[in-house]
Amino acid sequence: MSPMRPFLLLGLALGAGVYLDAAAAQFASGPNRVALIELFTSEGCSSCPPAERWLAALRDEPGLWRDFVPVAFHVDYWNRLGWPDRFSTREFTQREYAYATAWASPSVYTPCVVRDGAEWTGSRPLAPSGTAAGKLTVRYDGAVVHAEFSPLASSAGGPFELHAAILGGGISSPVSAGENRGETLHHEFVALKMAHAPLGRDLALPVPKVTGVARHALAVWLTRPGELTPLQATGGWLD
Repeated sequence: MSPMRPFLLLGLALGAGVYLDAAAAQFASGPNRVALIELFTSEGCSSCPPAERWLAALRDEPGLWRDFVPVAFHVDYWNRLGWPDRFSTREFTQREYAYATAWASPSVYTPCVVRDGAEWTGSRPLAPSGTAAGKLTVRYDGAVVHAEFSPLASSAGGPFELHAAILGGGISSPVSAGENRGETLHHEFVALKMAHAPLGRDLALPVPKVTGVARHALAVWLTRPGELTPLQATGGWLD
């Protein structure tokens, strides 16, 4: 059997981790599946700060980016209670509703933790999956995401959908209304902007200018077209 050709764009053979140079950031998964951890949250939800602290603590876990990629999606359905969460978008809310539909759930809620497309209790430590998936390699020049995927089995051929999010961390938000009035909330791994495209196409995703963000990261994952469950993920710090 002839060796499989990697799906487009980079010809680099990188190990798991992040590599920076003056021109671009480069990230790559290992061959085993890297978990995508999603937290659906809101600054207007009084039950969310403990979950936010749990997610923020993942910054110190040795498996960060190697074994798991965390993303906090701020939803907008709490905004009606008096505090407009500046990180919330309708797009992120619709993502949670899409999960609820896939789970045959009648409603959405916060905080909601999702691991690889399934509801999860958010336990620690986050053990590696040990499931073979294939290598996802990414190059990011500050404006465009380039990626290639080399699946480990011929049955895992494309097409694939590429998803990426710019994340923000080191964020403090004084809240003056709603359920968390009087609190100063602290955020890590906040999705600031997200985009998707078929794998093989350049994905435009410039770093948005958002005040109060101390550091940025990039999260990238693959799915089948139209599906939510990730097949592989990678990411890392940008600054």
